[in-house]
Amino acid sequence: MRFLGEGLFSFPSVMVGFFLTGDCGTLADLCFKWEVVNPAYTIYMGKDKYENEDLIKYGWPEDIWFHVDKLSSAHVYLRMPKGLTIADIPKEVLIDCAQLVKNNSIQGCKMNNINVVYTPWANLKKTGEMDVGQIGFFRQKEVKLVAVEKKINEIVNRLEKTKDERHPDLAAERESRDQEERNEKKAQLQEQKKREKDEVKRKKEMEELRNYTSLMTTDNMTTNEGSLDVTEFVLRINFGRCRIANKEPCMQAQA
Repeated sequence: MRFLGEGLFSFPSVMVGFFLTGDCGTLADLCFKWEVVNPAYTIYMGKDKYENEDLIKYGWPEDIWFHVDKLSSAHVYLRMPKGLTIADIPKEVLIDCAQLVKNNSIQGCKMNNINVVYTPWANLKKTGEMDVGQIGFFRQKEVKLVAVEKKINEIVNRLEKTKDERHPDLAAERESRDQEERNEKKAQLQEQKKREKDEVKRKKEMEELRNYTSLMTTDNMTTNEGSLDVTEFVLRINFGRCRIANKEPCMQAQA
């Protein structure tokens, strides 16, 4: 590996991939699943540097990228459930990811006491002038480190049993994910507008009720000993409304 500046490094293309038979073997395009925790987690790995490029390009905001620190290894992407962040990765899943990355490193799989770096997909930096297989980071402070003392065969063997070889259309999957998110935001916006409209209507009705209540209080209505009784007061109000609407007097209603 050669460093190209802060947060920027390149991996030899011959080292990038997924090694599945034994400790380090042939290449394959794989998906693993963790079903020992709820909800279940999924990871993706490309078989070569070109598939790794697609994973970088069409990654999801929920993805977390893993790689052996300062050594060549597979690029591993952990897909988090929506709404969770890198801080929410269960300890068991983090250990499994680190073990899987170590096992898929030609050098790292033979070594003890290595480190694995991981960071959100959105923190991966890829520009046009970079070579295939070359990546960097936007923010170094968002890159985390987990120590791996040694290979744990029990974990690696369990993960191997969950592997599933696929050839997905990453661009289509990302578009489907984004469309679903747009639909959710649209529905939320419509619901918010409905709530705001209902609130305006409620306030208007309350204001009208307050005005009517104020109009009909005993302070505005007197007995026959004063000026008007309740019946006459209501009749005069209605009479006035008829004149406004019809521009002529209404027939006097009977009390």
